[in-house]
Amino acid sequence: MTTIRRFCCNDLLRLTSVNLDHLTETFNMSFYMTYLARWPDYFHVAEGPGNRIMGYIMGKVEGQGESWHGHVTAVTVSPEYRRQQLAKKLMNLLEDISDKIDKAYFVDLFVRASNTPAIKMYEKLGYVIYRRVLRYYSGEEDGLDMRKALSRDVEKKSMIPLKRPVTPDELEYD
Repeated sequence: MTTIRRFCCNDLLRLTSVNLDHLTETFNMSFYMTYLARWPDYFHVAEGPGNRIMGYIMGKVEGQGESWHGHVTAVTVSPEYRRQQLAKKLMNLLEDISDKIDKAYFVDLFVRASNTPAIKMYEKLGYVIYRRVLRYYSGEEDGLDMRKALSRDVEKKSMIPLKRPVTPDELEYD
């Protein structure tokens, strides 16, 4: 049985098996701690039998006006637990918090342009490619900014794709 619960400090010492995937972005401890302190509602772990971490999601809420949105900073599932809809459940949880609690207009995320399985999964979840960000990953690989409109964005304006790629220095950060 899988339990999805809020991430806690002790979980930081148990992420290694999940983070070994070459497509998973890993961060330093202070980065994880900042997210845990500032956006605890957006940081969840999927835990299996024997308290084994199967996957996690971490994100935040940011922006102003119609750019107020939930952001998926990382979502990952250990290879042995994939194909069980865990990522979908974690994504749905973050989307619900963004929509119902924080009243965001959309949820966005960045994904490597070469990560076709993830892109297809996000498209199945209703995300569209909003824009390409040139050399987003380590100054080498392009990233795709994908978005999904939430109930507050009635006209789905947040999902209208940009016609040209952007560079990382053109991105808006909070």
